Amino acid sequence: MLSKDELVKIRGFLEESQNPIFFYDNDVDGLSSYLLLARFIGRGKGIAIKSYPDLSAVYIRKLNEIKADAVFILDKPLVAPEFLEACSQLGLPLIWIDHHAPQDKEFVKDINYFNPLNSSKPSSEPVSYWCYQATKKKEDEWVAMLGCLADYYLPEFAQEFAEKYPNLLTYHNDPAKILFGSQFGKLVKILSFSLKDRTSNVVRMMKFMLKADNPNILLNKETKDAEFIYSRFERIDRKYEKLIEKARKVGEKSGRVLFFSYSGDLSISAEISNELQYHFPKKLIVVSYLSGSKVNISFRDTKIDLREFLDKVMEDIEGTHGGHKAACGATINVSDIDNFKQNLLNVLKKY
Repeated sequence: MLSKDELVKIRGFLEESQNPIFFYDNDVDGLSSYLLLARFIGRGKGIAIKSYPDLSAVYIRKLNEIKADAVFILDKPLVAPEFLEACSQLGLPLIWIDHHAPQDKEFVKDINYFNPLNSSKPSSEPVSYWCYQATKKKEDEWVAMLGCLADYYLPEFAQEFAEKYPNLLTYHNDPAKILFGSQFGKLVKILSFSLKDRTSNVVRMMKFMLKADNPNILLNKETKDAEFIYSRFERIDRKYEKLIEKARKVGEKSGRVLFFSYSGDLSISAEISNELQYHFPKKLIVVSYLSGSKVNISFRDTKIDLREFLDKVMEDIEGTHGGHKAACGATINVSDIDNFKQNLLNVLKKY
């Protein structure tokens, strides 16, 4: 866990910055982390990171465009060395908050790097949880809850939160039951799909969320912006539900491993794998999204450590991989997909 001193430092960096730029991972934990910090100080620019697995060098131009005086990186496990060098050359303080496998100490020695896995009592709470602990703005508790639930984590205030919003969720100690069985879980889904939209619509959603004062506004479509965001969600959700229907049919016939592949204009393998794990908790979920010459793959499993498992699977395969114990992602070449599947099945026999 992060110490009180570390939380004070994060808050200090935040309050001292006049024009911060927030680079956040393109998921609801990342989005919520940005919202918590920006809503706290009432300023700053948010940029959803589309590159995977790192914050790539293409984002350097944003530093000059926005003329930021501080850079916050939220919920991103890797950052391109060129990006770090650009921040250094511009004299920008860099605050990196993460909860993935810690970076090499030499790599982050000149960076304000905060990761609960680096502490004397290692833990891996979502970044949104720690952003809320640093800001402690009670009225933004619902934003923190969104990020935590999206990462399958129930914070200590979850039960009290459920009592405050009984129309949105009933408390359960299994976050998946809340995520896939409540209106609040639907809100997580709306925001997750919104992040997949074109850039102008993502910006519109961010502006809306920076001002929203309760979770019901979006669900009840109380404003024109809320109605617009909801309508965009419905368009994506129709495609998503068709994919889930197909994937569940595959899952009902599969053994220990559920392989599901799809293509098209919708990159939502993480969302699909999350729901499949809910429906098939005893299976290793492998969802592949084919795009051009690359395949983006999402993995979910409750029985094995996917990080070390994928290290073995990927030994002779070109690509990238990483994530958490029960949820990981990888990118490989289309030409390697058959070899990848065989490796996976061979390694799995040893578990």
